[in-house]
Amino acid sequence: IAQQGVLLDQDQFCCSVCLDLLKEPVTIPCGHSYCRSCIEDCWDQDVLKGVYSCPQCRETFTPRPNLRKNNMLAELVEKLKKTGLQAAPPPALCYAGPGDVACDFCTGTRKQKALMSCLVCLASYCETHLQPHYEFPGFKKHKLVKATAQLQEKICSHHDKLLEVYCRTDQQCICMLCTMDEHKGHDTVSAAAERTEKQRQLGMSQQKVQQRFQEREKELKELQQAVESLKVSIVDQRRHTSSLLSSSQREREPDLDFEVKGVSTSSHDHD
Repeated sequence: IAQQGVLLDQDQFCCSVCLDLLKEPVTIPCGHSYCRSCIEDCWDQDVLKGVYSCPQCRETFTPRPNLRKNNMLAELVEKLKKTGLQAAPPPALCYAGPGDVACDFCTGTRKQKALMSCLVCLASYCETHLQPHYEFPGFKKHKLVKATAQLQEKICSHHDKLLEVYCRTDQQCICMLCTMDEHKGHDTVSAAAERTEKQRQLGMSQQKVQQRFQEREKELKELQQAVESLKVSIVDQRRHTSSLLSSSQREREPDLDFEVKGVSTSSHDHD
């Protein structure tokens, strides 16, 4: 039982970024702890945005928080190491290969394969880093989709927001902020509603094409039947004509024989 308790506690000493025991642990304002190098690497990627967030709960901080070593946590990690116990081995890692979407929160040269992309966080997550989206209430309303490398294509280039509105006036996807400036007063609907409408129209078009195809197929069969009927009619006509000719020939044969005999008799009389 004691051993199980130690293993359970070990999870508290593991960095959720590198999945290893904490190295020079630091605790950020939201209360989560990371290796100093891991959280610094994450925040270095957010320098241009000027907004820094927790990889687990996604709470944001401005300006960038100063990092201080958590001495108590560091001592506990050292004691854990001295016991000879190591952090429970992580599950088999599935690294991203060619054509795969890599997790945005994995550090190092090899990143794990992302399972889902969040259209609110604008990031892709592996199985480990996806867990906060299932565990924390603040993430419940986030829109998760199958991991996609084209995540930026779903984001407005002007406002850096999700393209969740469709402008029928300009026939393009826009964000909510776009409806307040350059697309103000335009005929707009939600992107989901427009997608449903397009799918309905596509279904109707496919149905019409299928109907026309069936009609043409029916006309072709009728034409083929007409050709076959004409062939049969021609064959029957030939047979009938041949029969008439044969009958006429048979009827004329006695007359021809009589005429031939008459010619022969007349010839003998002259002799």
